[in-house]
Amino acid sequence: MTGDRPGADTRPAAVDPGRRITLAQLPLRPELVGEEPYGAPQLQVPVALNVNENPYPPSTRIRLQMAEAMLEVARTVNRYPDREALGLRGDLASYLGFGLSADNVWAANGSNEVMTHLLQAFGGPGRLLLAFTPTYSMYPEYARNTHTGYVTVPRRDDFTLDADLIVGAVAEHRPDIVLICTPNNPTGTRTPVSVIAEVCERVDCLVVVDEAYQEFAEVPEDSALALLPRFGKLVVSRTMSKAFALAGGRVGYLAAAPAIVDACRIVRLPYHLSAQTQAMARVALAHSREMLAQVDKLRDQCQQVQVWLKAHGFEVVPSQSNFCLFGRFLDRHAAWQALLDRGVLIREVGPAGFLRVSAGTPAEMAAFRDALTAIRPDHPVAAFGEPIPA
Repeated sequence: MTGDRPGADTRPAAVDPGRRITLAQLPLRPELVGEEPYGAPQLQVPVALNVNENPYPPSTRIRLQMAEAMLEVARTVNRYPDREALGLRGDLASYLGFGLSADNVWAANGSNEVMTHLLQAFGGPGRLLLAFTPTYSMYPEYARNTHTGYVTVPRRDDFTLDADLIVGAVAEHRPDIVLICTPNNPTGTRTPVSVIAEVCERVDCLVVVDEAYQEFAEVPEDSALALLPRFGKLVVSRTMSKAFALAGGRVGYLAAAPAIVDACRIVRLPYHLSAQTQAMARVALAHSREMLAQVDKLRDQCQQVQVWLKAHGFEVVPSQSNFCLFGRFLDRHAAWQALLDRGVLIREVGPAGFLRVSAGTPAEMAAFRDALTAIRPDHPVAAFGEPIPA
């Protein structure tokens, strides 16, 4: 045979690129067929106001300290990190206050992983997660990825929640976990701590309160954290991505009874939080006052843009966060694209007819106002055009 001749080329033939396997040919889980990866557009634009980031980076002094911490960690990068992240958890407990200790805190790669840990531990096949819409679009994906059932109940017309609505939904659907986002994304509406306390008194399931944007609220100290000593099945989730301007660091955390933390420890992957991540976050927490110094400015910018939008005829959902919904547009995608064409990226999310804008620097907000003013004749809101279909 020619292939056995000395010197014959026995390498396999190159694969024809046209014959590469496709996703449709793979044994994908049925519930993932047709699904798209989550993610807001990541575009290089002059003004990015679409993902609720803190636009102010850490100071040079803090960045240098982070770099020094990275250099120190690199000395032992050949070793695994502290898999319990005890130092970081202790620092987070000190930041939160309310008498919490490291035993009450769990940390992971963003609040996304924190929520996934909770559903791995308390959700799963045959169990149910209840949320209230409109709310954060990742919640159903957390449920899907952990084989947890997912059911939603609409919020009130003003996008708020009260105890009777929540308790009634729990009685109807009998969930294992109820999830309350406050301030709620994408509406910015808060659920009072008194409502959460009443819910915890009246239901027997796990109650998870997502406070990712709590630092931007009018009274940040008015937190469900104060309820933890009273309710063993209460969990409060937070993040360092927003107010702490550490979105690239990927640190989320929760506060709860030590038993809930232990449940998360069971399901977490070994060494899930890198030494570099832990070190950077601890530097940020050591300078929490400076890291949070711009929060008041962003809160003010958010309130100012709501006033401006209302004065110019837009419908605005009152927000206590660093973002707000406004509309209603006859064609919100066209309006979103027109803003993008002018270098301003916001988010097409939430109820029909609305767009969401994040608070930015004064210059960024001025650019947003100018761009919106420029496109308005071509993309009227309902007050100046035909009524939006229900």
